[in-house]
Amino acid sequence: MKNQVNNMRIALFDSGLGGLTVLSEAVKQLPEEDFLFFADTLHVPYGTKTKEQVQDFVRESLNQILQEDIKALVIACNTATGAAAAELRREYNFPIIGMEPAVKPAVEMNRDTGKRVLVAATPLTLHQSKYTQLVSRVDDHSIVDSLPLPELVAYCEAMQFDPDVIEAYFREKFASYDLNDYGTLVLGCTHFPFYKPLLRRILPAHMDIIDGSRGTVRRLRQVLAERKLLGSKGNGDIRFACSSREPEYLRKMQQAFELYRSRETVNEGEKVTG
Repeated sequence: MKNQVNNMRIALFDSGLGGLTVLSEAVKQLPEEDFLFFADTLHVPYGTKTKEQVQDFVRESLNQILQEDIKALVIACNTATGAAAAELRREYNFPIIGMEPAVKPAVEMNRDTGKRVLVAATPLTLHQSKYTQLVSRVDDHSIVDSLPLPELVAYCEAMQFDPDVIEAYFREKFASYDLNDYGTLVLGCTHFPFYKPLLRRILPAHMDIIDGSRGTVRRLRQVLAERKLLGSKGNGDIRFACSSREPEYLRKMQQAFELYRSRETVNEGEKVTG
C-alpha cells in the first residue's frame, strides 16, 4: 500500500492560473509529494458563471483528472468549492479538500481592534450560500464587508501585472471605502495573491492581507496523515494539464508559477493566515 501511495499524485484544480498560488504552498508544506495541476481553460473564469454551470464544468474537469492516478483532490478555487465540493464528496471516496475565504481568522484578528474586514472575491463566491452562511456564523460584530473584483481574474489570466494598470484598477475599486476603517483585506479568490506585492504598496500600512492557502494545505496534510496517504518518495514534481490541451497555456502555467514563487519573497514576514 505504501508503494502505491508513493506513486500517486495530489491533484489541484482551478479554472485557471489562480490555483497556482495554492500549489506553491503545497510544494512548500509537502516536499515529498508529487502533484498534478489541472486548469479548466475552456471555461475560465468561473466567478461570473452560474452555480449550475460551474458544477458542470467541475465534473467535466474531474473526469479528465481521474485519468491520472490521484490520491487526493484540492479544489483550489473558492467559487468551485462553494458550487461543487459537497456534491463531489458524496460521490468519491478519496479526500476532497476545498477552500473558503479566510473570513474567520480575519474576524478574530479584528474583533477587538475596532477595525473592519474587507473580503475581495468573485461575484459568484460572494453570492453563494456557503459564503453568506460563513459570514453569518463568524461575523458576530457585523464588521465584514464584501467587494467583488471580477475583472482581476481576467487580468491575471492575461498575465497583466503592469503596476500602472493594476494600481489604477484597485484605486477605482477601493475609492468608496475609507481604508483607515479596515484592519484586514481577505483575498477570497486564488488568483488574487498574484497581486499581493502591489496591494501591500497601496494599502495603509496597518492593514493585513490574508488568504486561505496555508490553512487549506495544512488541512490537506492532516487528512492525508489520518488516511495514511502521506508520501515519502516524491520530490515536488509537478505535472501541468488543462482542459483545452493547449501547449501555449501549459507554458503560461509554468511561467506564472515561476513568477509567483519568485515574488513570494516580497511577502516574507507578512501575516498570511487561513
